[in-house]
Amino acid sequence: MHQVKIIMDNRERNEEILSCLKSKGVLIEYGQMPVGDYALSERVCIERKTESDLQNSVINSRLFDQLERLRQSFEKPMLVIEHDSAGFNLGANVMLGLVASLYLDYGIQVIHSKGPADTADIICAIASREQRANVNEPRLVGIKRAYSDYQWQILVLRSIPGVGEKLARDMLKRFKSIRAIANANVKDLSEIEKIGKKKAQRIWEVLNKEINNGV
Repeated sequence: MHQVKIIMDNRERNEEILSCLKSKGVLIEYGQMPVGDYALSERVCIERKTESDLQNSVINSRLFDQLERLRQSFEKPMLVIEHDSAGFNLGANVMLGLVASLYLDYGIQVIHSKGPADTADIICAIASREQRANVNEPRLVGIKRAYSDYQWQILVLRSIPGVGEKLARDMLKRFKSIRAIANANVKDLSEIEKIGKKKAQRIWEVLNKEINNGV
């Protein structure tokens, strides 16, 4: 059976989560992650915040900047909100509005956790599902340097919202160059596996929309 692997930011060393993950046989690699706390696959990364952390991030306006960078780096970004004794004191309506905004405006999946042990269960379950085929292990985003033209092309394509490593490779395999991808129409793009009509339209717009005055 394939061993589940995660990359954990070396500033995010919650001992209870760490102990729970190790007890489940999860292989943990530490790194200085540019975004997020736990990389579970090439497309999934979790930002973990206790309720009090979340409240402070809302008050000092850091939250949306952090999650915007997470969204730009991973195809499926997630926020785990972990219950703590301090709680979230800004009110239930604020919390509900925040969760709705994160999902509808940022595409961030929000998961509530009862505590560190529950967070470890969530991390393990998602990582196991992502890595079941043994082809989707996590990696440090923004750390790997591209040496070849092909690697540079992959990085350029991965900067497009919703395009991860595998999808970028599939696009280059099909069209051979970024120029050809940019010249492709929505129908051609949507013929690639994992690209639906909506995502194909978004990719086409990013590559082809004329920009006036930086808007």
